[in-house]
Amino acid sequence: MTDLLDRSHLGEWGATTRDRIVVRFAGDSGDGIQLLGTETAKATALSGHDLMTLPDFPAEIRAPVGTTFGVSAYQIQFGGPEILTSGDAADVLVAFNPAALKTNLHTLRPGGLLIVDKGSLTKRGLEKAGYAADPTEDGSLAGYRMLLIDITGLTAVAVAASGVGKKQAGQSKNFWALGLVFWMFGHDRAATRGWIEAKFKKTPETAAANTAALDAGHAYGETAEIGADIALRAAPAKRTPGLYRTVTGTDAMAMGLAAVAACSGLKVSYCTYPITPASALLHVLARLRGQGVVTFQAEDEIAAVCAAVGASYAGGLGVTGSSGPGMALKAEAMGLAVAAELPLIAIDVQRAGPSTGMPTKAEQGDLTMAIHGRHGEAPCCVLAPATPSDCFDAAIEAARIAIGHMTPVIILSDAYIANAAEPWRVPDADALPDITPVFRTDPAGFQPFLRDAETLARPWVRPGTPELVHRIGGLERSADTGHISYDPANHDRMTRLRDEKIARIAETAPPARIEEGPESGDILVVGWGSTYGPLKSATRRVRARGHAVGHLHLRMLWPLPRGLEDILRSFKRIVVAEMNSGQLREIIRARFLLPAEGFNQVTGQPLKSGDVEAHVLRMLED
Repeated sequence: MTDLLDRSHLGEWGATTRDRIVVRFAGDSGDGIQLLGTETAKATALSGHDLMTLPDFPAEIRAPVGTTFGVSAYQIQFGGPEILTSGDAADVLVAFNPAALKTNLHTLRPGGLLIVDKGSLTKRGLEKAGYAADPTEDGSLAGYRMLLIDITGLTAVAVAASGVGKKQAGQSKNFWALGLVFWMFGHDRAATRGWIEAKFKKTPETAAANTAALDAGHAYGETAEIGADIALRAAPAKRTPGLYRTVTGTDAMAMGLAAVAACSGLKVSYCTYPITPASALLHVLARLRGQGVVTFQAEDEIAAVCAAVGASYAGGLGVTGSSGPGMALKAEAMGLAVAAELPLIAIDVQRAGPSTGMPTKAEQGDLTMAIHGRHGEAPCCVLAPATPSDCFDAAIEAARIAIGHMTPVIILSDAYIANAAEPWRVPDADALPDITPVFRTDPAGFQPFLRDAETLARPWVRPGTPELVHRIGGLERSADTGHISYDPANHDRMTRLRDEKIARIAETAPPARIEEGPESGDILVVGWGSTYGPLKSATRRVRARGHAVGHLHLRMLWPLPRGLEDILRSFKRIVVAEMNSGQLREIIRARFLLPAEGFNQVTGQPLKSGDVEAHVLRMLED
């Protein structure tokens, strides 16, 4: 096999057992990279490791093959005892073509293992990627340990007996690489074998080819004498006993909405219009027919949110979802839900902007829009899940608030949370909260805007309830009778009532708390949403150096949680880390008149814990 393998650049790899390992796959968008990553994540979880993933794919539906615009990547960090991020840098990079090598080499740590498909290093392939010379031969990769394998050629040999054509043979190379990776990390192939059989049941020749490629890649690792020192093993996870499954943020959000339907007894109507990266939620929810959730794909974003408002008026729970551009279009109808005081959940899977921006990349740019982005004084609650699995609980919490306080609730997810995967302990269904709504049926003394003394929520009345005919809408209402009113003093009163209603949500929600570290100290690291893992990891490492540093993470962003100001004032300095230009920082500065500092990144990629750690250490030196 010497013509298919070049081990001259491999060198010494080092220890075979590590606490955690980061592997990254990269190739053309047609190479099945996301499938390769997903199956690796599944096998990793079944092997008893904790994990976090980062799918990183292009916005182009099908860029020209072999170009840098069409490169798709998938990164996974696994091991134990606890994994909080997808990893700052890869230990192993598998590159299927020159374009993947060029665009992803910077993600590989110095001295890391680079596996390159030697069969892709053709003159045309190198030129399309922008290489003037073969980088595997000109010394530019000398800082890495390199393994050149003709994955394309070996796959063709492996699948020859299955009867598939040349094109299909090429499409099986991701399974060949998967087999090699499974050998490297000690993963079992059984689950992937079963998936192949089920997925390609109607095309047995394809199933046979993919299985043959998987087995050939694994056998290659065992027999090619490429060095037992690259057979890496990661530490096991330390988990509470229970039933686990691997979920993405999209999966968890969908199951959370299904749980809302079960816990509330309401029909959940998910009304949306396709937009990246929120569209995946519609796909998952559409498969939950019969689980209390119905889906409606509208003709545009405005129609979608208006349909959701109508579903809530009719006595169900309307839910709408989109990403930043779509949320801008929904703003007017969101204001209608605020004025009519109806429960509504709006899920914003944030992406990098402005305008079309970078549709498949993550950003936290919609916070101020979520809080203030409606005309007039139109307050609503804003939540942000911290991890993929936290999306399940965030959906239930949003429903509890929306139903209990008769208000719209915005959930700020993002492209990273929605697409990333992690193990999730399946909750006990009997332990989920009861969020059964109370509908007004007694006509005695009824007015549509009479308010609960504690929550200030108005009564919810199903249309057609005997003797409770009423009108609601976008025009201002009298605070006493609910009739249309243009009285200046009444408008002032209603504006203040709606604002106070939102403020009172904080009284029934968990207070702010330190996530990691002391209750007071030198520096408090504050974050929200998908920055959770990097911030917690960075704080732990800084604390291990003996510094008094804490980490506070906000799930409720509006109203701000109880006790937040006291915690903020317990630290000498505050740094707010965000994937934007400083939106939460400005809110904290304005609200509490504190000199909060910022650590801000708007690259479309998740924060790196090492970057946060370095920033905090520099602050400690000042």
